[in-house]
Amino acid sequence: MTVSVFAPTANILLTDAAEKYFSAQMADKPDSVIRLSTKVSGCTGFAYVLEIVEQPVEDDIIINFTDFDIAVAAKSMMMIAGTEIDLVTEGINQVVKYNNPNVVAECGCGESFNVS
Repeated sequence: MTVSVFAPTANILLTDAAEKYFSAQMADKPDSVIRLSTKVSGCTGFAYVLEIVEQPVEDDIIINFTDFDIAVAAKSMMMIAGTEIDLVTEGINQVVKYNNPNVVAECGCGESFNVS
């Protein structure tokens, strides 16, 4: 399997709240990684896919954080490079938010996005 490794600040950023959240999610999964990719979806074009997987997919770009790794799909990196992932509280819910500098349009509900 081909895997590229970059420093966390080079491509995907996490707020303190998001890093704490993901650390807690991964505490009992030491051999797994968080995988970030995109898929064609929604009225605007693409949606983020964030999942916990046992291992990265071939050609994923691995970003090392203190307590866990994020595997980013290589084919998605051009669309999401520079994205800051945040965890925000909306009422009684916590929601993962993506602050993607590449986005030029989003659907009204925020479920899909498009890049130039």
